[in-house]
Amino acid sequence: MPRCARSRGPQRTASRLLLHRRDGEDLVLTTAARAEQDQTVVSAATRMLVALARREPGSTELLLDILPDAFPWVRFLPEPDLHAFTVELVDTMRAADSVGNTASVAQLLIAWQHTAEVSSDLALLAALTSSHDEDYGPAPDPRDTARPGQPGPAE
Repeated sequence: MPRCARSRGPQRTASRLLLHRRDGEDLVLTTAARAEQDQTVVSAATRMLVALARREPGSTELLLDILPDAFPWVRFLPEPDLHAFTVELVDTMRAADSVGNTASVAQLLIAWQHTAEVSSDLALLAALTSSHDEDYGPAPDPRDTARPGQPGPAE
C-alpha cells in the first residue's frame, strides 16, 4: 500500500477501492471492466433521456415536471432559466456521452445550482442584477493588502 494511503487506510465499496491520501485528492481504484460497465449505464441513460426529449410531444413538459424531484434547487430558477437549464442539460449530456467524459455535465449542474442559490436570496439577486453605472475606480492589488495576523508588504 502506498505510504500516502496509510493514514486512514483503504475502504472497499462495491467493487471499488477508495484510497485516502494525505498529500492529494483521494483515489478510487476499480477494474477496467467495472469502469466500462459504469460508462455503459451512464451512456444508456443519457441516450434514453435525449431520445425522449427529442421525439415525444410534450417531453419538455415532462422533464420540467420531474426535474424538481431530481434537483430540488430548480424550484428557485425563474421559468425562462428552468427551460434553459433543461435544454442545456440534455444537450450537454448528449455531447459528454459522445466523448465519454461526464465532467462537463457535473460542471453544468454545479453552475446552475449556484444560479438557483443566487435566485433564492432576493437581496443577493438584487445586488447582482442592479445597474452599476458608477465607476468605483481601480481595484487594489490583493498582494498590497495585509491579512489579519500577517505583516503588510512594507513591514
